[in-house]
Amino acid sequence: MNLRHRPTVRVDVAIDAGLGVIFAIALVGHAAAIAASWGDTSWQFGFATGAAASVVALVRRRHLTLAASAGLAIAATAMLVAWVADLPAEPGPATALALSVLVGSAIRKLPTRPAGVVTAAGFVLVAASWIAFPSASSAIPNVTVLNGAAWLTAIAAGLGLRLLDTRRQATIDVIRRDERLELARELHDVVAHHITGIVLQSQAAQLVAHTQPRTTLADSFAGIEVSGSEALAAMRRVVGLLRDADDAAPTTSVPEQLEDLVNRFNSHGPKVHLHAPDGEPPWTPELTSTVYRIVQESLTNVARHAPDASSVAVSITQDHQTITVEVVDDAPSVSARHHHRDGFGLIGMRERVEALGGSLQAGPRAVTGWSVLANLPAPPPEAR
Repeated sequence: MNLRHRPTVRVDVAIDAGLGVIFAIALVGHAAAIAASWGDTSWQFGFATGAAASVVALVRRRHLTLAASAGLAIAATAMLVAWVADLPAEPGPATALALSVLVGSAIRKLPTRPAGVVTAAGFVLVAASWIAFPSASSAIPNVTVLNGAAWLTAIAAGLGLRLLDTRRQATIDVIRRDERLELARELHDVVAHHITGIVLQSQAAQLVAHTQPRTTLADSFAGIEVSGSEALAAMRRVVGLLRDADDAAPTTSVPEQLEDLVNRFNSHGPKVHLHAPDGEPPWTPELTSTVYRIVQESLTNVARHAPDASSVAVSITQDHQTITVEVVDDAPSVSARHHHRDGFGLIGMRERVEALGGSLQAGPRAVTGWSVLANLPAPPPEAR
């Protein structure tokens, strides 16, 4: 089961459920007030308009541009009908609230130009309500005050959330870049090691060929040496743009690293039960370091966000096609932790895992605790 987007979906559903309750209260309250002051049936048009706008606001996530356009059209039509038929001023409270949600969502999510168009259209409605339903005194009409306040609130909330989203995306981009650079460093060292071996072997073969002259063999090995040297130089030039040549950390075997990591964690955290392959798995160094980093990040998240956990199970298994890494804790389920535990660290891990052709899922378990599950493609025998 893919848990990658489930926390976000839950939050969206909760927000929309809360908005639905608020819309219902606004609709009923306004209808009761209009019925008391205008008559028994005068509330029906405003109630229908507000209900329609509220429904559009609640389904806005499916197509925000269309929803915002529909909400503005409903409000404009209601205003025109109310002005011509001498009905209570529109947009009413429920419609104004729905427009606030639509305008705020548009400012937050849409590109700059359509977001600006929706914002400007909202201002036009506010100004039109002032003209269509003037106050008997010199004061600003109540309907204009209501819709103006809703419009300004939408702008403030939309811009604030847009700024937060932009900052979060910038942080995510930095994390992804750093993770890619780290993986590039490891790949550079691994490939450089193998290519250097090829060059050395070809040089040795040429020495043997000199003692046992075979022109064709010597020429072939000379070509291998030239090709290998050129490939190594080219790779160093390209990767040199991303890193310093001497800053790569050495890679050691998974069981030894994980045992040290688990021992350090056990000294200040819940008991960790490690189940890993015996001996040194025949994995490539980039897979080795990725497995280690997944476990490290998962245990760090347990220490930070699950202080009530009493134990953690780390399981590493492999079949012919897949290496599976699963880290599960038994902390009590607390919904407030879900967002934090699926934070920036796991974004970096997901970037690394997907770069190697795998997948990573993280989320709350059915009963208690949190699970991080990564599946990595096992290397072919010749790559091990």
